[in-house]
Amino acid sequence: MTNTLHRYSEHYAFDGRPASPEPIKDDYIVFAMASRGLNDENLVDKYRRFLRLALKHNPVNIGDASKGGMLRPRTDMNPTAHWRRDHAPDPEQVIAGIEGHTTVAAVFDNYGAMKAFVEELKRANLGISINISAPMEDARLCCQEAGITRHSVEYSIGFRGRVDKLPDGTTLELSTMCGHGMVSANFARKMTEWVKENRRTPGEAARYMARFCICGVFNTNRAERIIQQACNLKR
Repeated sequence: MTNTLHRYSEHYAFDGRPASPEPIKDDYIVFAMASRGLNDENLVDKYRRFLRLALKHNPVNIGDASKGGMLRPRTDMNPTAHWRRDHAPDPEQVIAGIEGHTTVAAVFDNYGAMKAFVEELKRANLGISINISAPMEDARLCCQEAGITRHSVEYSIGFRGRVDKLPDGTTLELSTMCGHGMVSANFARKMTEWVKENRRTPGEAARYMARFCICGVFNTNRAERIIQQACNLKR
């Protein structure tokens, strides 16, 4: 399974859900994973090749589930770093840091890039499992156009239970982009408020949050859009 199935959007809204919510068209994730003792021979090389193939298609993020994505926190800085740190993504750090069994992923902000990557993975035939996390129709279409027969389908049934205890929709959209819960609701809310107060840009706020997603699947482009929409709608 993948925790990225539980990324919140208006499709899951439990209060004031639109009659026909807009489809998500800027969030596509492709994972690679292997099973111990079955298809893990030369695994580090396979994972690194997977990520290098992904880079050819301009991903928003790539990640190693044990160490993080292209933007990571650091322990050698003090608070003044907020005004002078380098915010450039570092994909080579991700690739070089792969050491063995983990899960690697690439995040795209458009269907075309995701499909082109999947087609290239088919040709590469790495011998490891590939998982697409996307709207079901887009995942189905991608496999069809790439000439792949889907092995299985898993989907989220939405948010249930005491939903009145959950944060607002904007905060959920941001915080659930890290399926391991490393982007807290309070942090996501704080970043949105900072942008509204003109203390940070949407891009800066998105990059701050991305650093704490340990699996590297936080979509900074989608986060920018969500924050900008929240500011425009004053929500």
